[in-house]
Amino acid sequence: MLFLLKIVMAGLIIALASWLSGKKPELAGFIIALPLTSIIVLAFSYAEHKNIETSITFAKSIAIGVPISYLFFIPFFLNKQLNLNFWVIYLIGFLLIVAGFFIHKLIMNLL
Repeated sequence: MLFLLKIVMAGLIIALASWLSGKKPELAGFIIALPLTSIIVLAFSYAEHKNIETSITFAKSIAIGVPISYLFFIPFFLNKQLNLNFWVIYLIGFLLIVAGFFIHKLIMNLL
């Protein structure tokens, strides 16, 4: 039952933001930027596993991962200089996220 609740909540947040992005993209972006999913996932994770140490490590991982995840958006900001189509920019952003994963893993191992 808890698993189904998680699916419904995550789906609703994504669907709402996606729908809103066509009408008010600035608001949709702000909603997605909020740590709503982190707050929900941390609570669900602790409720399910009842392990505070794991939850704390999880929260630290999120806190480190958020700024690293911004790597994805760098090519979008450089679009005028790069003059590339959307999918190429998207692919470069995705490759930067892959690199970010390894940076995240390195930082987490140092903690």
